[in-house]
Amino acid sequence: MVLTASIARRYYVDGRSKVEIADEFRLSRFKVARLLDQARSSGLVRIEISHPGAIDLDLSARLQEAFGLRRAIVVDTPEVDEPALRTQLGKAAADLLSEIVTPEDVLGLAWARAVTAMTEQLTSLAPVPVVQLTGALTRPDVEANSVELVRHTARLSGGPAYLFYAPLVVPDAATARALRQQPEVAEAISHFDSVTKAVVGLGSWSAGQSTLYDAMDEKACEQLLRRGVVADISGVFVDADGVPVQSRVTERVIAINAEQMGKIDEVIAIPYGLAKVAAVRAAVRSGLVNAIVTHAPLAKALLQQSD
Repeated sequence: MVLTASIARRYYVDGRSKVEIADEFRLSRFKVARLLDQARSSGLVRIEISHPGAIDLDLSARLQEAFGLRRAIVVDTPEVDEPALRTQLGKAAADLLSEIVTPEDVLGLAWARAVTAMTEQLTSLAPVPVVQLTGALTRPDVEANSVELVRHTARLSGGPAYLFYAPLVVPDAATARALRQQPEVAEAISHFDSVTKAVVGLGSWSAGQSTLYDAMDEKACEQLLRRGVVADISGVFVDADGVPVQSRVTERVIAINAEQMGKIDEVIAIPYGLAKVAAVRAAVRSGLVNAIVTHAPLAKALLQQSD
């Protein structure tokens, strides 16, 4: 047993090869392999697979499989305070983005509190162009906006920033059309089709669950509710079946549209809160969102409804 433990320590802790261990203990490498197998089968060596940052690997895999997602990251966090929860999810999303974005990509960013939290946690990013996907939402309870978010990320990556100064929602469609024709706005919009990876906001179409809902007038919100809207994906409205909804209200939004979003290879959302179960399901059904970073309670609720 002492010999087996010594060999196991050399192999699993010190990282020595079986050949090196065989030479040191004057054994054949086949004998070393048998002793290592014995160490595991007897319980002398126990292997645990864990992930720093409290990511629930099993729940992540189940969520990915159940909804056919490109990626799913589920953070097992006890946080219920929304700002703290956004920080936890933002860190996980930032780590993911740093891993998957390559110099061949074009990154699109839409404004959302969770997306802002993610950019604040970013420490490294491949040198890529960064494209603003939504106009700015100015609210007294919101410190950052889409312009600052894109500029900060582009500064970190060292790539060019394609941004524009325009509100996310305007009073009428004519104003929106005029703004889209402004040179800097038109320039940024022209890069939508080149975006390969994007991070977007995902809100449930109800008061307090969508910053866009809270920013719109009551009449507009009710009109979209009557049309069956259950979620907004950074200005793209979808019903429970995931079908994009178009109306006179949607023409007032200055942001990427459903057709343009649908062409992006990978679109990541960072939803949180049990009130967003229906919105997440609708977003996934739409096919516009194919990657999710979320927390365990929401992931479990989604899985329960999919059974």
